[in-house]
Amino acid sequence: MNNEFDHKMSRKNKVPLADRVARAGEAALAARHFVSAIDILVGIGWLDPEAVERWRRGQIECLEGVVRTNLPRISEAMKLFRSWATARGLFASETAYVGRTPRRQALRFSRSGNPAIEASYRTHWVSPELSEKKRERLAEKASRAPELVVVQPMNAEWRCHRCGGTGDLLMMENPGPACLRCVGLDDLEFLPAGDALLTRRMKAKSIRYAVVVRFSKSRRRYERQGLLVEPQALADAR
Repeated sequence: MNNEFDHKMSRKNKVPLADRVARAGEAALAARHFVSAIDILVGIGWLDPEAVERWRRGQIECLEGVVRTNLPRISEAMKLFRSWATARGLFASETAYVGRTPRRQALRFSRSGNPAIEASYRTHWVSPELSEKKRERLAEKASRAPELVVVQPMNAEWRCHRCGGTGDLLMMENPGPACLRCVGLDDLEFLPAGDALLTRRMKAKSIRYAVVVRFSKSRRRYERQGLLVEPQALADAR
């Protein structure tokens, strides 16, 4: 099995990096009308999407720490990405990246924290085929703070890293799992998934809400179970 994997990787590495970057960029552009540095790193196989999610939840200090290559190669890929985007006539749009945590902290990409490198990572490259109004809407949507995510743990014996307590739900933080009381979400009420209309209403009415997920062993991914919402907003929506 390892020999087969190594053989596939050696064949991939024979493809010039510029071509791999261009293919990843074209795929993202066709799917979403813009391309990000994350799209490139995931597309060329250096970054695991699951690691990106952990980074967004504040569990990873900087994104470069989980990219599966060295810093010179990352720098080379980023330069090729900018060259490809410029040659393609794409519009540069700097985007805010905010953590999926109650603190909403700014996420860090680079090990160094250099402002120029951080700005390069945050820049999205947008299709010139979109109208100016559509580009503005796309930029606004991309910069919107992500939804908070709460986990239904598979292990009932977990402990909050802040207070040592436990519960049915937790939020992952960099030091470990935290209970809802410690993160300030213990007053919210659970709304199970299933009613799409009510869910949309709750997202519009509830100033604070969080998505509840549980890991599926069979599908090897986190799946939505419902929302945590403000009790009064839920009563009004119903």
